Amino acid sequence: MAKNTPPRWDRSMQQRLARGEAAALGELYDRFASLVHSQASRMLDDESAADLVTREVFGYVWENPNAYDPRQGSMRAWVARLTHRESVQRLRGSAAPRTDEAYGGRGDDYGDDAAGFAPADLEERVRLATAAARADYIVASMPAPLRAALELAYIQRRDYRQTATDLGVTEDEARRRLRLGLQLLSTAHTRPMEGSSPPGYGRPL
Repeated sequence: MAKNTPPRWDRSMQQRLARGEAAALGELYDRFASLVHSQASRMLDDESAADLVTREVFGYVWENPNAYDPRQGSMRAWVARLTHRESVQRLRGSAAPRTDEAYGGRGDDYGDDAAGFAPADLEERVRLATAAARADYIVASMPAPLRAALELAYIQRRDYRQTATDLGVTEDEARRRLRLGLQLLSTAHTRPMEGSSPPGYGRPL
């Protein structure tokens, strides 16, 4: 299998969406809606806005399934990228058409800054929101054993001994999983979401 060939599910999903199968959209929504809404909510800090972003993202996927480029990663990564771009546009208050690489076009313009934000403040908000979105994506994408360890330690407030007991592993293994999970999370501020980097993604937005 070629390196850039998408998984079979991704290929099948794109083909079904291109044929206009409503059931395919429902399956895609069931699989990725929580990821989209969580990412948008973290970026925008607004549940109503996150609902709108979720509808926009899945509406776009439904209308433009062929905009998905397997060479840039999995469909999951593409959906996450669409969510990021749509959320950034809302943060910026941009009315620019969605013609950037994430939507299958080549543009890179987000329009004027949103009213009510000084440019520096807006850029800082976008930067922090982007890092938060990457952290969410990393947690959602990391291996289940690492994610479970982090959830026990940092959400349920277990120490590493309790975490080891709950997971049925040794204390050394629990520490290893926590260390690896935290190392992955530390990349949220320095690296883009896996598989989601179109040309120029690393440039300041």
